[in-house]
Amino acid sequence: HVQLVESGGGSVQAGQSLRLSCAVSGYTNSYYCMAWFRQGPGKRREGVATLGNDGSIDYANSVKGRFTISQDKAKHMLYLQMDSLRTEGTAMYYCASDPCSTFRGLGQDEYDYWGQGTQVTVS
Repeated sequence: HVQLVESGGGSVQAGQSLRLSCAVSGYTNSYYCMAWFRQGPGKRREGVATLGNDGSIDYANSVKGRFTISQDKAKHMLYLQMDSLRTEGTAMYYCASDPCSTFRGLGQDEYDYWGQGTQVTVS
């Protein structure tokens, strides 16, 4: 079965950077879409960035120009480079995936598989 394991979270000061990683396993082919979500304290889970199997990328308006999603399918890894972090970026960050041949959006209902999350704290 598909497993997603996030890493790279931590505590940083506002303005600093972090790079999150997500190890993907269990897919029998390369047809899957990936995304990053986050859930801050007392907030609903929100989509941060999505990367389609066709290479399409989309970001939440709140992170555009500061966050970069990328992947290395040969290594079965997904990344989220987060620059110029803000205090509102404090959240649990989740990696999500779904079998697909094209693209998925930023809605959490579009993804069947989820990691356990990695905590990011920005002060």
